[in-house]
Formats: sequence, C-alpha cells, structure tokens
Amino acid sequence: MKHESQDSIVKGVIKSFGLVFGDIGTSPIYTLTVIFALTAPTVDNVMGILSLIFWTMTILVSAEYAWLAMSLGRKGEGGTIVLKEILSRLLKPGRQILFVTFLSYLGVSLLLGDGVITPAISILSAVEGMVLIPGMERLGQEVLILAASLIALCLFIFQFKGTDKVAGAFGPIMLVWFLSLTVSGIVSIANHPELVKAVSPQYAVRFFLNNGFASFFVLSEVILCATGGEALYADMGHLGRKPIVRAWCVAFCALIINYFGQGAYVLSHGTGKNLLFGMIQGEAPALYIPFLALTILATIIASQAMISGVFSVIYQGITTRVMPLLKVSYTSSHLKSQIYIGSVNWSLLVAVIFIMLVFRKSENLAAAYGLAVTGTMTITGIMMVMIFSHTKRKWKVPFSVLVTIADALFFTACMNKIPHGGYWSIILASLPFATILIWTYGQRALYRAIRPLDLETFLVSYNQIYATGRNIPGTGIFFTREIPVVPPYIVHCIIRSNIVYERNVFISIIRTDEPFGIRAKLTEGIAPGLDGFEVRAGYMEVLDLEKLLRKYNIREKVIFYGVEDISSGNPFWKIFSTIKRQTPNFVQFYNLPASKLQGVVTKVEM
Repeated sequence: MKHESQDSIVKGVIKSFGLVFGDIGTSPIYTLTVIFALTAPTVDNVMGILSLIFWTMTILVSAEYAWLAMSLGRKGEGGTIVLKEILSRLLKPGRQILFVTFLSYLGVSLLLGDGVITPAISILSAVEGMVLIPGMERLGQEVLILAASLIALCLFIFQFKGTDKVAGAFGPIMLVWFLSLTVSGIVSIANHPELVKAVSPQYAVRFFLNNGFASFFVLSEVILCATGGEALYADMGHLGRKPIVRAWCVAFCALIINYFGQGAYVLSHGTGKNLLFGMIQGEAPALYIPFLALTILATIIASQAMISGVFSVIYQGITTRVMPLLKVSYTSSHLKSQIYIGSVNWSLLVAVIFIMLVFRKSENLAAAYGLAVTGTMTITGIMMVMIFSHTKRKWKVPFSVLVTIADALFFTACMNKIPHGGYWSIILASLPFATILIWTYGQRALYRAIRPLDLETFLVSYNQIYATGRNIPGTGIFFTREIPVVPPYIVHCIIRSNIVYERNVFISIIRTDEPFGIRAKLTEGIAPGLDGFEVRAGYMEVLDLEKLLRKYNIREKVIFYGVEDISSGNPFWKIFSTIKRQTPNFVQFYNLPASKLQGVVTKVEM
C-alpha cells in the first residue's frame, strides 16, 4: 500500500511538470541574458541579482501562489474567476462587488494577453540557440523568425486533435528538462561555490544600495524568473493542490540551481548572446544539439499549457456569461478539460506570429514581457487580502498584504517597459477587456429592454389557448433564462401565433458559482401541457443537454429559442449587435440538432 502511495505521488509530480511548470520552467532560457544585457556583470551585481531571483521566486511563487492562493480553491479549482466567486459570497451587493468584478475582468484579460506573448518569447528564445551550432553561426534573424513561426504554426494547427494522446509524454520530457537544468547548474556552480551565499537577502539589499534608483527598474527584468508562477493556482483543478506543490519544490530547486550556475558562468566568461546555451556548450559541446532539441520541446510544452489555459479561461467566461458564446469542441471523451475553441486558436496563432515579427528577437520581447504577469499577480494579491479579511483565516492577512506590496512594486517597475514595447501587453489585454465590458453591460441592458412577462400573467392566456384542443402533436421546447419569467419570443409563439404543442417544456440553464456539479429538476404540471425543466450546472461543466433531456424523457419535436434583432443608431449598440450576430447562439453552443431548431426573432429598439 505504501509503495502504491509513493508511486502515485511520483506520477502526480511528473504530470505536474508537464501541465503546470512549462512556462516558469523555460524562463532560464532568457531571464539572466536579458538582465545582464543591462547590468554590468560585476561580482556584487551577480550576487545581488541572484539574491533577487531567489527571493522573488520565494515570495511571489512559493508564498503567494503555492501557499496562500492555493488554499483558496473551490472543489479543487483555482484562478481569478474562483476568487471572484468566493468574494461574491462574502461581500454584500454594492461597490465592493463592483470593484471585485472589475478586478476579475481585468485579471482575465491580462491572462489572455499573456497567452500571446508567452508562446512567442518561449519558442523564439529556444530557436535562437541554433546560432551556437557549429556552421550555423551566420543564420539571419529572418531565418530564426521563420523557424519559430513554423513551430508555432504546427503547434496551433494540431490543436483541434487535442493533446490527450501526447500529454502523457509532457511530464517525462519536462522532468528531463529540469534534470538538465539541475546538472548543468551544479557543474557551473562548482567553479564559483561562493555564489551559494546569495540566498541571503543582504546581497539583494546591497544591490539596491549600490545602484540607487536604477536598481528598482532591474526588478522589471528580474520578474521574468517568476512568469508562469500564476499557473500553479490557475491549473490547480487539473491535478489538485498536493501534486503541484510537491512538483514546485523540485522545480524551485532545479531553477535556482540553474540560475546560480548561469551566474557562475557570467563570472567566468562574461556575458554572451545567450547565457544558458553558452553555459551548456562550454560544459558539454557534444550534448549541445540534443539539449537544444530538448529546449524546443520544453518551450512547445510551455506554449501548449498556455494555449490550453486560454481555452479554459474563455470557456469559464462563456459559461459565466461574461464573454460571447463561441463554438467549442471537445477533444477528449473522458477528460472534460480537453476543449478546443477554433476562433480563439486561429486568433492566437495570428497574434503570436505578428508579435514575433514586430519584436524580432527574444530579448526585445523580454523588454515588453512582465507587465501583464505582475498585473495579474497584484490583482490576485488584492483579492486574497479581501478574502482572508472576511474569513476566519485573518492571520493570513498580513502575509497577503506583504506579497501584494511586493507585487505592486514589481508592477510599478514594469511600467518602465511601456515605451519599450510593454504597450503591446496593454493592447493585447484591452481587446478581451473591452469585449467583456461591452458584452456584460449589453446583455443586462438588453434583458431589461425586452420586457419579459411574469408566468402568472402568461398562464391566463396560455390556458385559454391550450383548452381549445387545437394543439400540435409532440413536444416543443422553449428556452428561457428563468422559468418564472417568460421572454417575448415565447409570448409571440404561443399567445400571438397559437403555436402550442401537446407537451410544452420551458427549459432554463443556470450556471452556478461552483466549478462542477449538475442538478436537474423537472416540474410537471405547471399548467395543462406545460412543464418546467431547470438545469443547474457548474461553470466548468461540459453539459450534454441532449443526454439530459432523454434521461428525463423529454423527446422534443422542435426547439424554439429567441433571437434579438437590435436596431440603434448608438455606436455602442452597433458594436454589441455585431458581436451578437457573429457569435453562435446558446443552442449552437450546446450542439443541439440543427434540424429541430427554430429561432424566433424579436425586434428590439435600443
């Protein structure tokens, strides 16, 4: 029994490497290279930078995410939307809820913007290692960009097949990657063992004292070592807290050892085009090409994890009604988290290649990277402070405040990146943020404008029509947001057009603030020939509505749903109407049979 337990622990750790730690695990490819391109590689500076990296990863990743944030899961799920749902229960309706909602929308948007930059910088930085292969030193940047673009193209093209069949290899590949980082770091540290003393925070403090205000802006590059740390919490639902925390203990050691090894390489050889690749080539030239291949595989896995994360966040946004409906495909028959959103996939591909073409080099991308990540971390910190201050775990408030202050310092330092390309992080995040604001406000205003009828008033006319006996054989389904509230299209169908079936079923699908769980309730006999069917599903649940209908013996002949035809001269409503027209409606989202669908248009003047 003990052996089985240990075996499952090891498997959980290895799986976590592949699903969670790709992004932060590939940060050593470019982090110190970028830092020492701007900072003189003196002994004091190297010690100070290594100390900053150690404490940045300790405070922002270990303390903020592995300890504090991961204690706030809901049914094992984590992420910005989970924090929002927790606060929605703790706070009273009012300004605080509005503030939290705004923060959650901003956090989601920053994460989606980061979903473009992460694959671009990861793949491009790995491909740039080709110039250290003998005979390929003169490869032009155009060739490297083309190679990176082709890798990205292949990655995105095969998304629709899902990663179910190859995901099992991700963990072992990343395990080999972390082992390679550890071994290469140890070999290099052996030349300068005194660097181990940099774990003391005094060297970080001394770095600030020696370099003055300029050292503050170095934080905007140091943060690169922690990018991807937010995945510990965001991906908690895939594996659970314990395997991820255990894997982080191993990954943390591997990363720190490698960063310190690169520091030793800088003291021995000075700065170069890429410190990690230079260190590997110097230690084991014969193993350089295999290591480069491993690096490219690791960055592909990191990019895949980010793409899957983007799909997951957008699916949460769709089901919680903060984003427009999009066509979702399910790529695995047994893993609910394996989804594919075609429109998002191709948009990401175009954006990733565009960003590569704009920045051209990974060091230029690094100059823009970090703003979205630190923004997300700061938002997480603020929401954690609010949660802990409203629960019995108030003793965690001081720690949450400290990590939030650290987040805010890094975020402020990253503001310096805005003129150097950081504005792209703002542009990339502003697109989903604007879409969320337009969609949520538009849907609320539209719902108020269509003026639904209460059920009791509706039943007066319904009973009269049904009693005539001129009813259509079979079952007709009518979708409504809430069963006690009858939308205008149903009034038009049944009351005005006398489209009444022998059995009429009002269906309401409600997404709960829990990630998982499906509860269905059939209320028969609301009136003669009228039943109500309410489905309450968690916001991460993949709902097979057809299967659920059969389970409750609802065999529909026709499925009716409302379509709003919005007319307005207002630019806002024109944008909202365009989004609504270009995206699927909810019956298409739930993959209901097209032959049975009947949309009923309601004209709405806004």
